[in-house]
Amino acid sequence: MVRLDHAPALLAFERENRAYFAAVIPDRGDEFFTEFDMRHAQLLARQAAGTDYFHLLMAEDGEVVGRVNLAEVAGGSAELGYRIAQKVAGQGLATAAVRKMRELAATEYGLTRLRARVTLDNPASRKVLEHNGFVAVGELTLNGKPAISYICELR
Repeated sequence: MVRLDHAPALLAFERENRAYFAAVIPDRGDEFFTEFDMRHAQLLARQAAGTDYFHLLMAEDGEVVGRVNLAEVAGGSAELGYRIAQKVAGQGLATAAVRKMRELAATEYGLTRLRARVTLDNPASRKVLEHNGFVAVGELTLNGKPAISYICELR
């Protein structure tokens, strides 16, 4: 899980991949970076309260190469989100990370269902979800773009 001392590496990950992420999801905005320490403290508080769980994928040198989050944890369900660094994209890291998060969601957090949403212009992310047992359940608009809503039953 994310810790206070992860802040510098996490901030570097977000800065380094900002443009890459913004191509398929809304940019976090300059405020995210200028207020990073405060926002990181808020994440840690939500994690301590059990409403969100944040996990990092780290290289051997301590560099963050991805993050996988469970947000809005309630009633046995949570929203899954993930980001993988551009330099390691396409290597199966997202698929493996989502598989591991499915395991943790069921065994460590006692969840029975995960939700996810992805825009149609992000086919790689849709494949990651589908390879991990997520089933498309509806269409929606996400950040002004056509998207698909997914559900994964864990039990």
